[in-house]
Amino acid sequence: MKVSLFYILFQNEIRQEEIELFRGAILNQLPASLVLFHNHEGEGFRYSYPYIQYKRLHGKAFIVSLSDGVEVIGNLFSESNFHFCIGQRKLKMEIASIWTRQVVVQVWNTDFIYHLNMWLPLNEKNYAEYQTLEGIVEKTSFLEKKLIGNILSFTKGIGLFVRQQIHCKILAIDSEFWSLYKGVRMKTFNVTFKTNISLPEYIGLGKGVSIGHGILSYIKSDNK
Repeated sequence: MKVSLFYILFQNEIRQEEIELFRGAILNQLPASLVLFHNHEGEGFRYSYPYIQYKRLHGKAFIVSLSDGVEVIGNLFSESNFHFCIGQRKLKMEIASIWTRQVVVQVWNTDFIYHLNMWLPLNEKNYAEYQTLEGIVEKTSFLEKKLIGNILSFTKGIGLFVRQQIHCKILAIDSEFWSLYKGVRMKTFNVTFKTNISLPEYIGLGKGVSIGHGILSYIKSDNK
């Protein structure tokens, strides 16, 4: 399945904790009817993979839109003046670069190696389960299962039903630390992994993907 993506990188630097404020500043200038920008429907949430994601790339504000999000991202340019209040800071957002891409998402007979940054794989319940595991092997295996689940949530979200088996192997847990997500401290991981499914670069996996968590970056393919 081919997935269309539209990337917007700004010149303005923002901090990790400002990503949600960056998102809010954009939403303040857009009609509420543009659901894919905020992922709310009526009084509730649109419980599906977010097609517009607000991030931080190389320290700079960054937006990734994919699938149906690509069709509506133009509203950002027609409705917004790009003068944002991010917390106490007033910024005139300047675009550094815009690019598009089409990526084939499918299972292959080879592996792809990725880095996953600011990944939130655990909720309160399975964090308690994770804590009961004693060895590194057991903990890594537990995280690999969560990662497969995150990938399947993404493929389901873009309307792709994967019939082949997906495998994931975490090659390195580069770091683990605590970060705030919706005001709650959560265990956060930076990991390097390989998998047999090709995925679009800079999409999010796991929790909080619409506000800068779980950013995927491509390293290489094992295919010689």
